[in-house]
Amino acid sequence: MASKNIFLLGLLAFTCSLALADHSPLQDFCVADPSRSVLVNGLTCKDPKQVQASDFFFSGLHIAGDTSSPVGSKVTPVTASQLPGLNTLGISLARIDFAPSGINPPHTHPRATEILTVLEGSLEVGFVTSNPDNRLITKVLNKGDVFVFPIGLIHFQKNVGYGKAVAIAALSSQNPGVITIANAVFGSKPGISSDILGKAFQVDKNIISQLQAKF
Repeated sequence: MASKNIFLLGLLAFTCSLALADHSPLQDFCVADPSRSVLVNGLTCKDPKQVQASDFFFSGLHIAGDTSSPVGSKVTPVTASQLPGLNTLGISLARIDFAPSGINPPHTHPRATEILTVLEGSLEVGFVTSNPDNRLITKVLNKGDVFVFPIGLIHFQKNVGYGKAVAIAALSSQNPGVITIANAVFGSKPGISSDILGKAFQVDKNIISQLQAKF
């Protein structure tokens, strides 16, 4: 009898947790109101009576990004910060411009899967599977090709064509987050100990110091 009661209590707790865990929007929309200082998981909602068509509109993805950065690429994001109507809807996108031989360096999106469509040029893309395999999955994409990067995995893109390249990335979060691996490892503030990084990368501490100086 005791074990049956424990089972019923567990089932009740599980059912209640499902009833309370509603991750879908509870209204038609929740347009972001950045003027409010209340901290929530996302952005607070604008009064629906004050919502305008402009809250659901963004213009600018037709403009080429400046690719003069050291890595030769420019990401133009469209998240809830740029398009308030995306708030709570679980999607965002970005335009990525590449100079010849430019890269979007290895990075992860901790909160989103990414699906990439090449609009112009040719890109070598890839991602690395998790431990212990660390298998590289890679492919060269051309105009009109689509590739998906699973959530949280390290991935990259490189322009392997002769001219510029352009891609559009759609992401399954209004705020997917970006962790660029080199920036995070060698450019943290304060810096990670060179002893730790030297052992992790199996190199001399002086090399680590040189890398940290670049970031």
